[in-house]
Amino acid sequence: MKMNGKTILVTGSTDGVGRYVARRLAEDGARS
Repeated sequence: MKMNGKTILVTGSTDGVGRYVARRLAEDGARS
C-alpha cells in the first residue's frame, strides 16, 4: 500500500496490534 504523503495515526501503540503496526511503519520509513 502506498502511504507517501499520508498522515497515519496509530492508537494503542504500546501493546498488541498497535505496537506491531507502529513498529512495521517505522521499519518502512515512517516518521514520528
